[in-house]
Amino acid sequence: MCLTILWRSDVNNGQTSRHGDIEMALQVPRSNSDMGMEAFNKQIHEADEQVDKLYVLLQKLKEANEESKAVTKADAMKAIKKRMETYVDEVGKIALGVKTRIEAINKDNLNNRQKPGCEKGTGIDRAMMNMANALTKKFKNLTIQFQTLRQRIQDEYREVVERRVITVTGTRLDDETIVHMIETGNSEQIFQQEILEAGRGQ
Repeated sequence: MCLTILWRSDVNNGQTSRHGDIEMALQVPRSNSDMGMEAFNKQIHEADEQVDKLYVLLQKLKEANEESKAVTKADAMKAIKKRMETYVDEVGKIALGVKTRIEAINKDNLNNRQKPGCEKGTGIDRAMMNMANALTKKFKNLTIQFQTLRQRIQDEYREVVERRVITVTGTRLDDETIVHMIETGNSEQIFQQEILEAGRGQ
């Protein structure tokens, strides 16, 4: 005996909202199939909560990036950069966990088709697949947004470092050298030197 699942996915103008993306109402009769459906509901809910955490981190990363553009002190820049790196690390860990959860959900959905009345194409099967697809779409959208933002941050910071090098040394370095400076932390030294030079000119 299969359960009836009502589902809804809210997408406004192509943007993913934090809340109300996946809502479910279960009519749960007392049967041997209860535990399986309750587990599915729990999996969806827990994965959706993790996706919401990704959204929050994405917003924090955007805010930190904007904040970094107005910073004039080396110590403040270093602190913001460290905070942004922490956000990126957290996103990576959570995203890996969500990916694993979604894979498990999809596997369970396929296994559920072996139950009488839950075969492929039945109402319960379509509902479960739709819920899993809605969650997957929400996750992928946030992943794309994060990757786009991260690339933009890297490009913008590389341009800033390049300008600083020219200001301090009068020399334009190639991209490989600029990237090496960023990776080794030497870009922060250039930033400090730029501030010192500006102070001497006053």
